[in-house]
Amino acid sequence: MRTLFKNFYKGKTVLVTGHTGFKGSWLSIWLRKLGANVIGYALDPYTKYDNFLLSNLKDKIVDIRGDIRDKNKLKEVFKKYKPDIVFHLAAQSLVRLSYKIPKETYEVNVMGTLNVLDCIRECDSVKVGVMITTDKCYENKEQIWGYKETDAMGGYDPYSSSKGCAELLIASYRNSFMNPNEYEKHGKAISSVRAGNVIGGGDWQKDRIVPDCIRALIDNKPIKIRNPNAVRPFQHVLEPLSGYLLLASKMYKDGLNYCDGWNFGPDYDSIVNVETIVNLIIKEWASGKWINLSGKEAPYEANLLSLDCTKAKTYLGWKPRLTIEEAIGYTVDWYKNFQNSNVYELCLNQIKEYLN
Repeated sequence: MRTLFKNFYKGKTVLVTGHTGFKGSWLSIWLRKLGANVIGYALDPYTKYDNFLLSNLKDKIVDIRGDIRDKNKLKEVFKKYKPDIVFHLAAQSLVRLSYKIPKETYEVNVMGTLNVLDCIRECDSVKVGVMITTDKCYENKEQIWGYKETDAMGGYDPYSSSKGCAELLIASYRNSFMNPNEYEKHGKAISSVRAGNVIGGGDWQKDRIVPDCIRALIDNKPIKIRNPNAVRPFQHVLEPLSGYLLLASKMYKDGLNYCDGWNFGPDYDSIVNVETIVNLIIKEWASGKWINLSGKEAPYEANLLSLDCTKAKTYLGWKPRLTIEEAIGYTVDWYKNFQNSNVYELCLNQIKEYLN
């Protein structure tokens, strides 16, 4: 497993904000297996079935509860643990919830990101900062081709807009305080990364298609679908995480040429509509049905969104490994087995299988 990154992470101290979340927990497990000293900073897990809790990560890494809006506490963590690399994943990550709590969404996703950037800037030990945003940061024109890293930032809903703001903030801090052209002076490399609709085991958030499906299937109820025709770049969680890990290793070795925005999305044949995803889940689960609850009263959500990942494929040598069918297979396998398995080993086995 370590050969992909040539033992790069062994012995390095890595801070992961949002480590109790879905993506953060998987990243922390992978980093620990790679030999990193993982420091986690996040709020409490969402449910008692979250991947973080079931995998007993609190006993395997440094587990710190904290809000990224609390600059003083965050700064103390940087000062005490002196991370070499920072992966910033902590966020308010739900579109529909952002309509209910717009102010908090902007506070967490913009000002929280500002606090992380400030701590990176002020902490001498940090060499690399990978700031995770979203594919929804782009100004979505419902175009049929994928968005490139040079396309305009935007966002209709508060969540998407807050992530567009975060991207502008990251670019500003990189240009103003950690400019790649002055790398020899400050020694810090900062990038932002944008993934598609990430799926996988251990996600129980509301208003996400896979958790909604799994809850309904477990309860033997019909799956309720809001927008079956919406097209999204669905991908298994290990796909973008492999890109983040690869990018950080290259940034650490070359602080001049990799500091930028990067897309990590699926191949075009995995960019499918919600109905296709639900039918694949039902097929893997071997039972279930769905009903269409779409209506005009629902908050606006984009119908078409995809990413162009040519840049990552060309300059990083990264590419997706899984078909959409394989991604669904990995995902449903986790939910079928988590109650009767060692979840940490279940995750590690999926990582090993993914790499092979």
